[in-house]
Amino acid sequence: MIANSSEYEKALDELRYLNDWLEALSTKHTGSEKGMTKAGIRKMMARLHEELAVYEGALEMAQKRVS
Repeated sequence: MIANSSEYEKALDELRYLNDWLEALSTKHTGSEKGMTKAGIRKMMARLHEELAVYEGALEMAQKRVS
């Protein structure tokens, strides 16, 4: 769970890394191989998107309470 802005930035960096990794796998390896699969990378990306959405939603709610 993302709790602060530094963790948020770290999650964004991880998401960029995973996206680049997925792109590289897609261009270099078309068949199934041992090791990390494209589906596994997509699953990690989905988890990060979910955590980022929860954090962003909490920030929006906090801003609305202040306004």
